[in-house]
Amino acid sequence: MSAFITDQFRILNAGSFVESISNNSYYAFLGLSNPQATGFGRTDNWNSSTSNNPVDNFQHLSHYRDTSLFGKKVTTENARRVVRKVEWIANNQYDMYRHDYGQYTNRNNPAPVSKALKLYDANYYVITSDFKVYICIENGTSGVSPTVPRSSLEPTHTDVEPVSYSDGYVWKYLFKVAPSDIIKFDSTEFIVVPNDWATTTETDIQIIRDGGNSDTNENQIKTIYIEEGGSNYSNLTHDILGDGTGGEASVTTTNGVITDVTVTKGGKGYTYGIVDLSSNSGSGAKLIPIIPPSKGHGYDVYTELGTDKVLLYARFDDSTKDFPVDTKFAQVGILKNPETFSGAGTTFTGNAFSSLFAVGLSSTRTVTIGEEIRQNQGNNVTAKGYVASFDSETKILKYYQDRSLCFGNKLNQVENSNTSGITTFNTSDISFTQSGGVSQVDTSLSGSVITINAKQINLGVNFENGLANPEINKKTGDVIYIDNRPEVQRDSRQKEDVKIILEF
Repeated sequence: MSAFITDQFRILNAGSFVESISNNSYYAFLGLSNPQATGFGRTDNWNSSTSNNPVDNFQHLSHYRDTSLFGKKVTTENARRVVRKVEWIANNQYDMYRHDYGQYTNRNNPAPVSKALKLYDANYYVITSDFKVYICIENGTSGVSPTVPRSSLEPTHTDVEPVSYSDGYVWKYLFKVAPSDIIKFDSTEFIVVPNDWATTTETDIQIIRDGGNSDTNENQIKTIYIEEGGSNYSNLTHDILGDGTGGEASVTTTNGVITDVTVTKGGKGYTYGIVDLSSNSGSGAKLIPIIPPSKGHGYDVYTELGTDKVLLYARFDDSTKDFPVDTKFAQVGILKNPETFSGAGTTFTGNAFSSLFAVGLSSTRTVTIGEEIRQNQGNNVTAKGYVASFDSETKILKYYQDRSLCFGNKLNQVENSNTSGITTFNTSDISFTQSGGVSQVDTSLSGSVITINAKQINLGVNFENGLANPEINKKTGDVIYIDNRPEVQRDSRQKEDVKIILEF
């Protein structure tokens, strides 16, 4: 016997993740400033290679943390559940909402336009040009007339109840994407769904949500699909039988054939139903009540739309020295609950972090981002690192260290006798392997603020004798997402808007 994880489990997980953000510290981070090299986690042809896909094992996860540069906290304001974008386009055809799309033992019931065998794969909802989202309740089809008409009239209404348009489509309004969400979360692939649908007191949402609650207004069923029109029927009103109560439907006939069905009472509590035609004189008709999700259309948009994805947003700009603009990055990731650098077991909770070591140099110089730096510390100990940034104004050099420094920069991690492991830099002179030359450490630099030409500059981290540690312990935190991408050169004239899709 086979088993499967249901869509509802995925929707539940997406919701649980969004809820967890307020109780945890999630950070979007950028990393790997020197991806084009021969070494662990890198390739010489990184930007064109198809072999630089992320690897999900503990060794690589540790490497992603080691090569991280800086991070921005993801708050509940910067996380939204999303669904696949289906745009309303004039003269396109659309599926209607049905609870029974699927593959059966004796027959298939695909969506008529998309041919999807699952509701969430069907094109049964749209977003319009003014960012309103609608469910298609009816698309002008029946078993008697199966051809789907083209939608020529863009829905615009915001009524609680579905509205019928003259092109044959009936649309149920759900919500309008907020302007602030458009700015942060709009994309070519996804529609943003509001958070806290079940609890928000926002008037527009509350009206739609409460209007969809059939426990209070008994208007659950909206549509009866005519599978077979039958013959010799009269215009009568009939009960909707099933496990719910209160449903009624009125049939309209033409020459004894049922051609239209109007739900006069939607009832409540239905998970299945049939129209009781026993009091009518005809035969052969088959009428299918379409069962909305939960208690009714609009009551639970997460189930109604299938929100099994979450979009996270973060902006990296030059507003803080934590985000240097002269660096590169080739990785984007999500880190959960990193700890502070010095506080054992203390979760970092700041709005942003630098995950780089920093050194204040006594004079400005030219450096190459990604180049290796070295420091002879005596007793056959050589500290090594990779340059991530150098600020010529503050003369602050930032660097990181990863395992490739311990293995001769080789993919197979062969021992390199010239190093004794990862060693943090001290106040000795630093040599530059690519740009050349040696620089002294400014041991007079202490604190997190310096003054240059009467201007105070916040350095983002605290220095002592010219040295500063990262703000997080890079051995901690769970990497829950990683994306390798062609390297991006940062610049003071640009901002990076990072949008990450988590699919559950």
